[in-house]
Order: sequence, then C-alpha cells, then structure tokens
Amino acid sequence: MTNPLSPPPRKNPQIRSVVPTQPLEIRSRAAVGLTACAAEGRFALQTCVECGTVQYPPRDACCNCLGVELPWRDITPFGELLAETTVQTSVNSYFRERAPWRMGSVKLDAGPTVLCHLHGDIEPRARVKMINRLDKAGQGVIMALPMERTPNMEDDPILRAISCDPKLRRVLIADGRNPNAPALVKVLKDAGATMIFVGEAESWRPNPNRALMPDAEILPLDVTDTASVKELAGEIGGKVDILINNARFLRPGGALARGDTGWARDEMEVNYLGLMRLAQAFGPGMCARTADGVNSAVAWVNILSVNALANDPSFGSFCASQAAALSLSQSLRGEFRSSGLRVMNVFVGPTDDEWHQPLPPPKVPPAGLARSVVQGLRDGLEDVYCGDIAKETAARHAENPKVLERELTMGGAG
Repeated sequence: MTNPLSPPPRKNPQIRSVVPTQPLEIRSRAAVGLTACAAEGRFALQTCVECGTVQYPPRDACCNCLGVELPWRDITPFGELLAETTVQTSVNSYFRERAPWRMGSVKLDAGPTVLCHLHGDIEPRARVKMINRLDKAGQGVIMALPMERTPNMEDDPILRAISCDPKLRRVLIADGRNPNAPALVKVLKDAGATMIFVGEAESWRPNPNRALMPDAEILPLDVTDTASVKELAGEIGGKVDILINNARFLRPGGALARGDTGWARDEMEVNYLGLMRLAQAFGPGMCARTADGVNSAVAWVNILSVNALANDPSFGSFCASQAAALSLSQSLRGEFRSSGLRVMNVFVGPTDDEWHQPLPPPKVPPAGLARSVVQGLRDGLEDVYCGDIAKETAARHAENPKVLERELTMGGAG
C-alpha cells in the first residue's frame, strides 16, 4: 500500500534549490491529440472512421485498414495488466532522480495494448482503470490506477508527479474580497493545504469575508498596484506552491452602453494587467521551485468567465478583458513550460453574485467553483469547465465558434 506523505521539514534558505528537470518532450504531431485530451482529463484514443479500430500508439494511418480519418474519441478506460517492470535507472535525468519508477503494459477492453505508468497499489494481472494526464513536460501520458480506491492513493509518487494536489502545499488566493474566497479557503483546507495566504486590497475598508476565513493569513495585496504585488512577492514568493488568481472586476454593458472608458479601464487593470503583475512578481520564484520536493510549486490557477471564448454583449467589455486574460494565460503556459509549472484555467458561467442577479439560473455558487478548482488541481488539468452553462458553451464553441457567436449576439433572430 502507498505510504502516506509526511510534512516536509523546514527548508534551509542557504541551500541551493534543486534545478527542475523534465521528461522527454519530443512527440509526433499525431500524439499532440493525446496531450489535448489530457489537458481536459479525457481518456481518448484515435478511432478509425472506416473500420472502427482503436489505435495505439497515435499514428497517421489505421493499423488495420490504412484509413487516414482517425478522430480522437473517448473510450472505456478499463483493462487488464499484462506485464510490469520497475525502472531503476535512466539516461533521462528526470526519471533518474525519481527512480524507482513502475511501468507496465495493459490490454484495454477497447482493443489495443498500451504502455503506461503504474500506480504502486496495483497487483499483478489485476483489472485497472486508465487515466490520461499531463506530465511535467506538458505532454499527455497514460497511467493505470487500481479499480477501487486504496488508502493514501493520491500520495503515490508517480500520481503526485502528474497532478497538482494541494495536500501539504501552500496556496495564495489573490482577492480576499471576492465572494468565492471563503469557499476556496475551506475547500483547500479540507484538501490538506498546510498554509493559505489571502490577498486583500484596501485593508482599511471593512471586509465581511474576513470572519469567514479563520484558517487563512490575510495579507495586503492590490493587483492594480505594482508595488503592492512586488512587496508581497518579496515576503512570501518563496513559499507559494499554488497561486489562485480570483481577482475580478465586473460591470454589465458593452461599448455603447457606457458613456466613457472608465469601467473598461478598471476591468483591464484588474482582469488582464493584474494577472500580468502577479505573473511578473510570483512567476520566476515559482518556476525555480518546481523540483522542491513534497511541497514544490506546481500550479498557477486563473478563474475566468467562459465568455472569454465567445463574447456576451450584455457583459461585452468585461468579456473582452477576460479574453485578454485568456490570451495572456496561454502565453504564460508557454513561458512556464520549461519549468513544469502548470497553468490551469477554470472557466465558469454566471456566478451567484450581485452582478449576475438579474440572470436566471443555473448559476455557479462559490462552493461549487471551489470544488472544481480543487478537483482540477488533483487531476492536474489545464482546462476546467465549472457549471452547466460553461460546459455547454465550451461544447458549442468546439463544435462551431461562429454559430455560438451568432447565438450570443442574437444574430439568429434577425
């Protein structure tokens, strides 16, 4: 059985941090599809349109009929372990530092046999459940888990290496005035986070959320003030393992509904430039600590509106700032990639707050958003869709972005 993780000892600041290493990053163009599915936590393989054969490894032509139409489709994630081995050493520094590393071959119920990482609690010739996740290089990898949950299952070294579990980690929540802050603190504490920092702008103003966050340490942080962000990064930047950017400025209306650009400027200051300030101040330190042991830096989380994908004119200017933040987060994903720091975007529909009060349900409550954030971290995802509206909007955007745009802008009614 998996041994439970123990809280790490206090670090000696005079000792040089371990340099982050990565697994091999080279993949074929066909294999990028596996990575795209892993980013959303989907277990999918190529399936031939002509003969229905499920393919592994990813390829450009069907291994059975040589057909070239091989779309990625979700398949049943169960199979049987055929053989296993334990890697004791490797020419790759990433695996050499983490040896022993368990590997095996699994015969899937869907047909093919796959090579994968093995959870330590799997017995020989056992039935297993497969997952597709991102490794430290940001590439999709397959891992086999026990069919039934085992004690301390999430503490398996391989599983922890491909996830961003908040257990025994320290978290910074950027905006303590956001209605979702207390729920985030509670769920993260229940998930095993050892220390939770919460930023608060304009501390002289009353903040009703303070009384709801007894387990958090409230610190001054104003994402619109570069000096404030840099000062906090200088104090706790070396301790932050997970940063959750929940700062948001929202007002209804598009360009024509407003008499000036004041609110639009505030939205960009918080939603876009605030993210940039946080990244410039905290990003380098977090990137340097991604190989720091049990409580290494693992994830950067942005909470975004799903209308960053397609603008809703009733909140048009706000959606534009969210689209800018989404574009910046994609840039950060590339800039953080060499260190292995994961960028996770949580796309949410209308939230249960005063600014969405006129909208009909369903709305996302703070507790529901917090649970989605923690589950996404545990699964090591890049994209999480929270709420029915966010999931439906994302599916329609993937199917046809132009149709979704016309529907949101009421083009179909004219």
